[in-house]
Amino acid sequence: MRTAYSVETVRNAERELMARLPEGALMQRAAAGLAAACAQVLARVAGRVYGSRVVLLVGSGDNGGDALYAGARLARRGAGVTAVPLAPDRAHAGGLAALRRAGGRVVEGGASGAVGEAIARADLVLDGIVGIGGKGGLREAAVPLADAAARSRAAVVAVDLPSGVDADTGRVRGEAVRADLTVTFGTHKPGLLIDPAREYAGAVRLVDIGLPLPAEAAELEALQHTDVARLLPVPAAESDKYRRGVVGIAAGSARYPGAAVLAVAGALRGGAGAVRYVGPAGDAVIARYPETLVSDRGPRRAGRVQAWVVGPGAGDDAATVAEVLAAEVPVLIDADGLRLADADAVRARTAPTLMTPHAGEAAALLGVAREEVEGDRLASVRELAARYGATVLLKGSTTLVAGAKGGPVRVNATGTSWLATAGSGDVLSGLAGSLLAAGLAALDAGSVGAYLHGLAGRFATEGAPAGAHDVAEAIPRAWRDVRGD
Repeated sequence: MRTAYSVETVRNAERELMARLPEGALMQRAAAGLAAACAQVLARVAGRVYGSRVVLLVGSGDNGGDALYAGARLARRGAGVTAVPLAPDRAHAGGLAALRRAGGRVVEGGASGAVGEAIARADLVLDGIVGIGGKGGLREAAVPLADAAARSRAAVVAVDLPSGVDADTGRVRGEAVRADLTVTFGTHKPGLLIDPAREYAGAVRLVDIGLPLPAEAAELEALQHTDVARLLPVPAAESDKYRRGVVGIAAGSARYPGAAVLAVAGALRGGAGAVRYVGPAGDAVIARYPETLVSDRGPRRAGRVQAWVVGPGAGDDAATVAEVLAAEVPVLIDADGLRLADADAVRARTAPTLMTPHAGEAAALLGVAREEVEGDRLASVRELAARYGATVLLKGSTTLVAGAKGGPVRVNATGTSWLATAGSGDVLSGLAGSLLAAGLAALDAGSVGAYLHGLAGRFATEGAPAGAHDVAEAIPRAWRDVRGD
């Protein structure tokens, strides 16, 4: 499992470690890892380190020092290294001296002609402008340098975090560096895993520098294959459909029967032993999936279930939503159900509740603009979870899952932009609801469901358009891939 920590926690760990190390040793560890990563990039883009051209964009903080010491290492291997300090009188003195001793040169003058020409001719630009403590976008003097790097043919490598993005929240308020690779030290920072900042980071490489980070202080968790494989429900020898769990699907309407079909499709592939469907789209469901247990008697009299999914395509059927919320089993609320659910009824539930809004639905629930949710996804998912006393899965470019009782937020590492298609969320609802019925906790059901759904999306699309039904059909492949079968 990958974890991410706040700036404050990282700073405290750095201070604790530096107190035990010789002066400057921690920066040298970071610089060594950074230089090694840059050397690999140069081997790819320039064929070798010797004779390549590197430009360092150097701020006044420790990131600037990391960049200078890494540049010195590259210069000793024969690279032509040019440092551009944005504030020459405040640049890291030891790093500047090391670079000069190694044969590197220092050019002052911000966005002067010489600097622009050096960036235009570079094979690699190293962004050491602002560190993890930076707030807001790039300062005015740095914007022309970031623009020049973006226009150049050079690979852009960010030191610890792309300058101009917020390390703790993933927000981007103004101009920021767009990196091809970010080399981060000690741990991931939340902004490297959450959009919109994530898209500025490019690929991310973690360099272990020995930070003593307490596991309980993590801000984010990102499940990996091994974590998901451990959580997947696997039937035992004595299992039957009821022991495996039965999930109820209350979805669809005369206007949106397809939502019911797609939610059932996801549920049938989610690990539960059986799927009960309740709603007006029973004929469509049974025609496509005859193994579904279809009822027209309403949720309360539909029969035994271990979890409910309510809301996809439900239209204005508030009565069914209220009936499901009254059930004493885990409930997943999606789509129209989010609009129809009484907030007090959600908060009063004693069984687990999993809400799965997209950004627009989350904005409506929070009473804010959609742009505010998309700009600060981490704060939004936490606020929703706290406000409703529920686990919340916030869908989008990076899917986040916040637990009802706080703790680290889970960020999904799979997925593809091709999943932005009608009905995809209905498949996810059925899948995660089935995992709830199979016995997973709400946080795990949401996290595992998002992981499998994202992976299935990759398999279904493979770089080309695909429909939600294709995503559902690819879930077994994702399941096998996670288990290594």
